[in-house]
Amino acid sequence: MTAALLVCALAWLALGAAGAILSRRDAGRMVVYGGSLAVSLVALAIALGALGGRAPGVTLPLGLPGIGMRFAVDPLSAAFLVLVDLGGAAASLYALGYGRHEAEPWRVLPFYPVFLAAMNLVVIAADAYGFLLFWELMSLASWALVMADHKRAETRLAGFVYLLMASAGTLMLLLAFGLLAGPRGAYAFAAIIASHRPQWTADVAMLLALLGAGSKAGLMPLHVWLPRAHPAAPSHVSALMSGVMTKVVVYAFIRIAFDLAGPAAWWWGLVVLAAGAVSAVLGVLQALLEDDVKTVLAYSTIENIGLIFAGLGLALAFRADGLALAASLALTAALFHAFNHMLFKSTLFFGAGAIQHGAGTRRLSELGGLIHRMRVSAVPMLVAAMAIAALPPLNGFASEWLLLQAVLLSPSLPQFGLKLAVPAAGALLALAAAFASACLVRLYGMAYLGRPRSAAAATAHEADGISRAAMIGLASLCVIFGLMPALVLGHLAPVVRELAGVSLPARPGWSGLTLLPVPARQSSYDPLLIALFIAVTSGLAALGLHRFGSRALRRAVPWGAAFSPRATRRCRRARNIRPRGSASRSAACSRHCCSAPATRW
Repeated sequence: MTAALLVCALAWLALGAAGAILSRRDAGRMVVYGGSLAVSLVALAIALGALGGRAPGVTLPLGLPGIGMRFAVDPLSAAFLVLVDLGGAAASLYALGYGRHEAEPWRVLPFYPVFLAAMNLVVIAADAYGFLLFWELMSLASWALVMADHKRAETRLAGFVYLLMASAGTLMLLLAFGLLAGPRGAYAFAAIIASHRPQWTADVAMLLALLGAGSKAGLMPLHVWLPRAHPAAPSHVSALMSGVMTKVVVYAFIRIAFDLAGPAAWWWGLVVLAAGAVSAVLGVLQALLEDDVKTVLAYSTIENIGLIFAGLGLALAFRADGLALAASLALTAALFHAFNHMLFKSTLFFGAGAIQHGAGTRRLSELGGLIHRMRVSAVPMLVAAMAIAALPPLNGFASEWLLLQAVLLSPSLPQFGLKLAVPAAGALLALAAAFASACLVRLYGMAYLGRPRSAAAATAHEADGISRAAMIGLASLCVIFGLMPALVLGHLAPVVRELAGVSLPARPGWSGLTLLPVPARQSSYDPLLIALFIAVTSGLAALGLHRFGSRALRRAVPWGAAFSPRATRRCRRARNIRPRGSASRSAACSRHCCSAPATRW
């Protein structure tokens, strides 16, 4: 299986070379994105077959003399390969439609498959040399994609800051691997695990890994590049960077802190938990203040990366104190949320690309009413927004529920500092979840609901069919894995068992999906029951309003939101300019609304 994945990586690199040759022809888009979709699906099938086991390693006579380059697949790398290749397949499918609108495709097509190959090679690398080599290739390929629209000054600044932070992060990882390898230079992962070293080297290596991974993932205050670079890239690349590349960074931290560094000290969990909780709150607070759709989503990525690292910090703390079941719960929550974030954040960035192309702007203050113009793509955007806001019974709620269940097990920790810090971090995570709901309600409401606030929004058009298919596919997975989280948790069990010593227990209920992260007398979660309850209560409420509340309705002029009363009167007059149902009447209505000065209410 390892050799087959290396063949897939070579196929991606060949597609990059073909993209460089054919990028100025329309066939280049089909070759690069269609080929990337096919290779991603093959790699996904291989990764799914490798889940739960270890594939034989492969050593190639490459790299430095006497060291070689080793590749291997274990349960951890197989789980992240599934995430990477599923996200890569979705982005490639989306790009088949969205790529038609690229102004300069020759700046994107050669580097896109190289980016996919580098992320796969980082995950299957089994020595420090190969890991760092492909890590740098991943950084350089993504930098080239960020710089696709290089004529804009903000894009050039984003590329400069990204390159600077990526280089600093690689230096931190290089120092971490140097400490773990020791004076004998045991750079193979198996040799690092088998070697004996002083505890202080493992402590420093963990801190360096946190700095290196944090700068690449966007942990605060190392996040400065992320809200600049993600909006600057094309939307399918933004989806890969936010939904997939940040998870490769999570893999790197897990590989070092949970696998290579050896037994963890209890304070490791405290440091990682604090960094994650603070990043979650500050990231979503900044997202609430932004007006650009992709910038909002970029800051939301910081929040979700904070949630993932908070779960990893809890797992480190529990594992250091010998609480294997609690560690497995926290680690499962972090891994599950990493997978879920790839699904709904990729969908949201796809939707942002559809908005940008359909309306010609990404500014929330200039959008509105897109649900009438983009009826199909508005549905997966709504599903992804509800999932990232952790609303049941979608997948975002399931993973955050597991994380909060792990927080509730903190009284079993013996250290007084952890007994104080974990509940405080839990309060911050709950606050971040509340702010995330407000942020996504604001984003979806301002973009899709209400009336158009610009002529561009009033004349927006729907995305192409291929792009909509990619959005609908990922949004459907958000629903499926929300209703049936055991489908994912069962495949994560070998990873958790290897890193925490025991996997998360689960017992089938009447629906076959009741999860038991803690004993059943304390807590259980059945998503199908919750979905049934929501459906029944919503249906009864709608029926009651329709049967008993319709006669009590009071008809009045619709609220104009930020429009002044004068604009509302103009809008009402504009409705009478053309016959009912006329498209020109809607244009006149929006023109009157947009020309009227806004007033504060």
